Amino acid sequence: MDASPTRVRGLAALACSVALLAGCSAAGPSPAARTTTTQAAPRATTVPRQPGNELQRAYQKVIKDVLPSVVQVQSADGLGSGVVYDGRGHVVTNAHVVGDGRTFRVTTATSEEPLSATLVSSYPEQDLAVVKLDKVPAGLRAAEFGDSSKVEVGQIVLAMGSPLGLSSSVTQGIVSATGRTVSAGDGDGGPGVTIANMVQTSAPINPGNSGGALVGLDGRVIGIPTLAATDPGLGGAAAGIGFAIPSSMVRTVAGQIVRDGRVTDSGRAALGITGRTFVDAGFRPAGVAVVEVRRKSAADRAGLRAGDVVTALGDRSVTTVTSLTEALAEEKPGARTTVTFTRDGDGKKADVTLGEQ
Repeated sequence: MDASPTRVRGLAALACSVALLAGCSAAGPSPAARTTTTQAAPRATTVPRQPGNELQRAYQKVIKDVLPSVVQVQSADGLGSGVVYDGRGHVVTNAHVVGDGRTFRVTTATSEEPLSATLVSSYPEQDLAVVKLDKVPAGLRAAEFGDSSKVEVGQIVLAMGSPLGLSSSVTQGIVSATGRTVSAGDGDGGPGVTIANMVQTSAPINPGNSGGALVGLDGRVIGIPTLAATDPGLGGAAAGIGFAIPSSMVRTVAGQIVRDGRVTDSGRAALGITGRTFVDAGFRPAGVAVVEVRRKSAADRAGLRAGDVVTALGDRSVTTVTSLTEALAEEKPGARTTVTFTRDGDGKKADVTLGEQ
């Protein structure tokens, strides 16, 4: 499914306080052996090794190692976070943080004043962007990105960023699920973006943390906090359900932008149509009406044409533009599948080899 770039308006962070145990026991000097001028030496004070102490030290080490690589990114429209990608001044952040801006003010851990930065490229389809500092400050430290395929549910993670403008803030939570496909509207009724294989976290979401770092206790960045789940019944964010773009995808997209100035291999499957949600006689979503078919696209080669209504891709039902986008997000370019559609009221199927977005 091809769609014009739109901005995600969700903002992500982890925010969960944790109380750590830090205790010690001390013993005073031993009593005198006898009433003479000589006293026995005091017994040494011992600090028992407690799990809370070790966990606290692990937290503090990760913060010391990684926090200098997390920056604050300010655009004309708002404020977010970013992660230093390399020593040349490239910073990866969310596409919705940079928005339509071209220049930004970035505050690093080593800069007393904000530094100017320029957009290299934005890739809204994956909600990622790279900006570059116009002048690289001394001591700029790049983060180390981990292998997100090895992330496990229950793993302790720390989130670093600038929630509500509070720079260099650190919060804590766990990985509560992996492999989530998440869609977010653009806030104006548009389809927004759909991102596959996201890391779900257990902590609240705060504006300003978007584009920051989700870090494991090994000090490696495993994701970029990006989206928060919303509960219409509560009228806002659902507590404890946030999502981060996996680090492997961050490296893929940011690496291409740094190397080529743009994304050259998205890895995202496409059908090659422009469509809109089709509703039935009862005004219920019933498929995606094809408005336009791109020449030589996957849909064109499969024989689809304007006016067809797509109702399934493979074994996944399609009722809306978002559901079609989610189905495509689960596929890879070059994959062979079946598209089910109606034409003039008749049901049809066609084999299709998916293209690339």
